[in-house]
Amino acid sequence: MSSPNQPETPAAANFIRNIVEADLAAGKHAQRRWAGRPGTAADHAAAPLDPAKIRTRFPPEPNGYLHFGHAKSILLNFGLAEAFGGRCHLRFDDTNPEKEEQEYVDAIIDSVKWLGCSWETGGETNLYQASNYFDWMAQFAEYLISAGHAYVDSQSAEEMRANRGTLTQPGKDSPFRKRSVEENMDLFKRMQAGEFADGAHILRAKIDMASPNINLRDPAIYRIRHATHHNTGDKWCVYPMYTFAHPIEDALENITHSICTLEFEDQRPFYDWLLERLAEGGLLQRPLPQQIEFSRLNLTYVVLSKRKLIQLVDEKHVEGWDDPRMPTLVGARRRGYSADGFRLFMERVGVTKNDSLIDYVLFEDAMREVMNESDQRRVAVLDPLKLIIDNYPAGQFEDCHAPNHPLHPELGERTMPFGRELWIEAEDFQEVPQKGFRRLFPGNKARLKYGYIVECTGCDKDADGKVVAVHCTYLPETKSGTPGADSVKVKGNLHWVSAAHAYPAEIRLYDRLFSVPAPGARREGDAPELERNFLDDLNAASKRVITAQLEPSLKDAQPEQRFQFERHGYFVADRKDTQPGAPVFNRAVTLKDSWGKAG
Repeated sequence: MSSPNQPETPAAANFIRNIVEADLAAGKHAQRRWAGRPGTAADHAAAPLDPAKIRTRFPPEPNGYLHFGHAKSILLNFGLAEAFGGRCHLRFDDTNPEKEEQEYVDAIIDSVKWLGCSWETGGETNLYQASNYFDWMAQFAEYLISAGHAYVDSQSAEEMRANRGTLTQPGKDSPFRKRSVEENMDLFKRMQAGEFADGAHILRAKIDMASPNINLRDPAIYRIRHATHHNTGDKWCVYPMYTFAHPIEDALENITHSICTLEFEDQRPFYDWLLERLAEGGLLQRPLPQQIEFSRLNLTYVVLSKRKLIQLVDEKHVEGWDDPRMPTLVGARRRGYSADGFRLFMERVGVTKNDSLIDYVLFEDAMREVMNESDQRRVAVLDPLKLIIDNYPAGQFEDCHAPNHPLHPELGERTMPFGRELWIEAEDFQEVPQKGFRRLFPGNKARLKYGYIVECTGCDKDADGKVVAVHCTYLPETKSGTPGADSVKVKGNLHWVSAAHAYPAEIRLYDRLFSVPAPGARREGDAPELERNFLDDLNAASKRVITAQLEPSLKDAQPEQRFQFERHGYFVADRKDTQPGAPVFNRAVTLKDSWGKAG
């Protein structure tokens, strides 16, 4: 068995690593200077050479919770920085005052830490807020105006939309495009002063309304918004557009490789155009950041659309953003998924420019591999049936011993009390056995794992004919770990817990939230007019709550402590609902994949 850091399956290709290696070999960034904090070309000019060989960033907007797709970006950016002697910045892209909240800032910080990533490296703390750059952004916008690269447009939103053109038709110049530098500067200053209502004017880059790339048709770079910002308060009533702010943020922070998903590929020409104009004006240090796009993570049985996730929460199809069935990082953590499992999965998926749909089985397999290596073993009986050993003395108990981890004997053993009455899995008894059944049925012998061999003698039933207890006798000379353990050969092996010592606990058996690989997608045979709703594909069996009987050591489990429940899967003590001496367990993943076989 390989360790999580040495997977049996080799890591997939990562084309971005090849780009970084080529840049380092060419010394592309060797002469960059770093003032110890973000700044303009002038701020960095007198500073020493940047100690970081590369700088990457993870720039979430604090307007929601991170999901599995963000994990790919986080691990990619922080991983590249770690691998190449660089730094990775965590930057909150908080340029939209109307959608951002401190709650999301806190959750993002917590999730990035949980994945094992740190923005504190080499004596630097690279945690930033884009809103702290607003002064520079306004200064840069004024430079663009003065250089004839930007103008104030007074068209309505509808007029701008109509004049933008289409993918096949060029746009039309705004009637305000020929305003003088002086007039544009005056209007922009008055916009900043709060003189105009929202939507009265907008600042646009002056590029080419006939460009085949619609994103270069004089894109908007500043709009009027009379809104209070969670960081800057009421200082500003104009705010930069994301496509304007983002490249500037990268440049101010000395980012070398600005890594984003493929939907930003058509924005790259504007990214480069803007940085070139500002560098020409001596405002930004060269070499400039390079935007590189990769394919986002797409998983079967999962939706990552923010709109759909909001709908799931708002309509209470799930129990909040941290519901263990949600593909959010707070949900993954609560479910018991492993941060190392995410790392292993992302290594295996690789980084490409080709969109593909990854089977959820591969994600679960990575989790199983990591958990199998790391998680101690315990016994839990999920569907309890009483087993009575008729020839074992009533009131007598003895210790049986079980390894904490079969792969790590250095972790020692634990004691499991054994007595006359035990709990076993109901499925381990059949009054009339099916062909091939090897566990308990009248006249058959089986081993109680870590204990004795027993022979079934019969069962008790209630008035409805339901089996309520199984009876057996035990062979005293066959205890596990003694010379007589192998004196009797049996094929069946049963898990058990002492009825007198067991801890009855709430267990939440989680499964996939959706029952089909592509929720809401059309399927073969659908009528042309049929439009499917992704909610119709919810898995009604995605959560089942039971009361199980657990070995007594589990009563002391701490929140987020994870175990393999032998035979059943990997479980975690719920981080919210677990109380001292009263843990509640969530199933993270089963021992084996059942969906692949079923589907």
